[in-house]
Amino acid sequence: MAAIEVKLPKMGESISEATALNWLKNVGDFVEAGESILEVATDKVDSEIAAPESGIIKEIKFEINEIIEIGSVIAIIETE
Repeated sequence: MAAIEVKLPKMGESISEATALNWLKNVGDFVEAGESILEVATDKVDSEIAAPESGIIKEIKFEINEIIEIGSVIAIIETE
């Protein structure tokens, strides 16, 4: 099994951070690749962050309403 870091992707030229609005999955949940796991808000747009690979969420790194820098690891997914 491999641990995959889920990072907050770049969302635009001038956007450097986002606020965690709502976790759509919890630690221990299975997610499919491409499935949304987190809703975030920036000063320009609200967006959903998708799982890059299928697996089980092992760790969530940010709480609701925390500010997340672009490129930060937001969660760890353990793949099969």
